[in-house]
Amino acid sequence: MAEKQKKCCQTHKTKERSEKEYQDLIHRLNRIEGQIRGIRGMVEKDAYCTDILMQVAAANAALNSFNKILLSNHIKTCVTRDIKEGKEETVDELIGMLQKLMK
Repeated sequence: MAEKQKKCCQTHKTKERSEKEYQDLIHRLNRIEGQIRGIRGMVEKDAYCTDILMQVAAANAALNSFNKILLSNHIKTCVTRDIKEGKEETVDELIGMLQKLMK
């Protein structure tokens, strides 16, 4: 799993994920990437505005679903572990992140 650990662009922390979690996240991202390519194709083919808007809404819903899964996994693993280890600053980090997500 170490080869699959990726650095976060903001904190440089890493998270080791199970193979199942990793595959699920990658699968969802691949689907979202396909949706975005589809939207681009619609724009290139001069598709009707509302048709494009509906596809954008679907892509946004897919990203929101991805965020919910990632957030749930983060709370169940990273946040829980850090709290057990006495790293209370993790709660502040989580609150700050939730405030950004809820804008």
